[in-house]
Amino acid sequence: METMGCIWMRRLRLGTNSLLLMKPSSTSSLTVTSSTTTAIPSISFPSSKAPPPPTLISLVSSHRRSLSNTACSSALPAISFDHDDDFSDAGDGGRIRNPKNGSKLLLKGMRYTELEKWVQSRGYRPGQALMLWKRLYGNDIWAHCIDELEGLNKDFKKLLSEHAEFKALSLKEVLTAADGTRKILFTLEDGLVIETVVIPCHRGRTTVCVSSQVGCAMNCQFCYTGRMGLRRHLTAAEIVEQAVYARRLLSSEVGSITNVVFMGMGEPLHNIENVIKAADIMVHEQGLHFSPRKVTVSTSGLVPQLKRFLHESNCALAVSLNATTDEVRNWIMPINRKYNLGLLLGTLREELCFKNNYKVLFEYVMLAGVNDSIEDAKRLIDLVQGIPCKINLISFNPHSGSQFRPTREEKMIEFRNVLAEAGCVVFLRSSRGDDQMAACGQLGKPGEIQAPLLRIPAQFQMAVKASA
Repeated sequence: METMGCIWMRRLRLGTNSLLLMKPSSTSSLTVTSSTTTAIPSISFPSSKAPPPPTLISLVSSHRRSLSNTACSSALPAISFDHDDDFSDAGDGGRIRNPKNGSKLLLKGMRYTELEKWVQSRGYRPGQALMLWKRLYGNDIWAHCIDELEGLNKDFKKLLSEHAEFKALSLKEVLTAADGTRKILFTLEDGLVIETVVIPCHRGRTTVCVSSQVGCAMNCQFCYTGRMGLRRHLTAAEIVEQAVYARRLLSSEVGSITNVVFMGMGEPLHNIENVIKAADIMVHEQGLHFSPRKVTVSTSGLVPQLKRFLHESNCALAVSLNATTDEVRNWIMPINRKYNLGLLLGTLREELCFKNNYKVLFEYVMLAGVNDSIEDAKRLIDLVQGIPCKINLISFNPHSGSQFRPTREEKMIEFRNVLAEAGCVVFLRSSRGDDQMAACGQLGKPGEIQAPLLRIPAQFQMAVKASA
């Protein structure tokens, strides 16, 4: 029988050192890269500094070959990367117009200063902008339509009805897990679907986990979202409205939503323009007013974007580490081939010297027989030396087609104790919402065309075989 990887490869046509940019169409082809003689693909990026389009799918490889594309006439739009791009311009930060109605502005895609300028340019006082802002984000209103804008100037409301759009998302479905976690499915203007998770906590803290992309380009081998590839970036409005919708829909049921984590679908720093903008809107004191320390942006390790984020944002940073050697991380997180552990951790060590009272959160998904040994724990202690940090140990959440299995609880506790005895601040993070595929690494819905599973290094083949 053909494996999914064989089917994937048979359907795709690959160009060498080429950049393929496409608009969606029934005849668009899908360009990816394929590992042939090496065990672990490498990532390459284009030399052009022009930003890639918001609709794309990105996969990683080292060696390339041409393959038949006759079966891919309805495949997703694609992009392949050459070596020199540092992702510094990736994103769609300027788009605040409704894609279906280009004449209307998406209000939730603007920072307050932008909204104020727009209001003044239409001949109205800044006070009208502030009143509008508070009705969009504050005072427990979270307005979705003109009828919810009480107190605004009548003529100003007419202007808004003609030239502004309030909603970037359409509610599709809310799923409730046995532990009270809610998974919210939203439909976008182009018909794509994203997922947002609301996680209640008995300690009075409720977290909304937002998505930043449809799918993800990073192809982390333990992540279900990574099987999708990247369909497109989300706009700032689409990101912000996930938090607005969560408060509007669920505050009465779960209490005040106090925390935001950018840990849903996508690699947030791959969409850095829109993520920083959305985070700025979320922490505005007259609006959603989340504390910057309670808005956490996660990354797999895009080093240039990580540096920019630390310079431009006061929000918290989480780094998905998940391995203590480059060999393992190259396999389970292919982005490591571009930005390895030494570069990633060295950058953090250097940059955090300039931020007072700031700790990075290291996320460590524990995979049985792969990264959960006592030797791994000891290496992790050495890796984080000199970096102000906390460490979250996360149980792997299985999903369809998974190669891995979770580390046993007693072994996770043993791993944690080794770190704690060395002075690390470490927590065991329990899975939430896994019965509704709402837990870490379970979001999204891969289609027939999926990102390829990478070749397993020889020393881990028995561990993976045991999982199967």
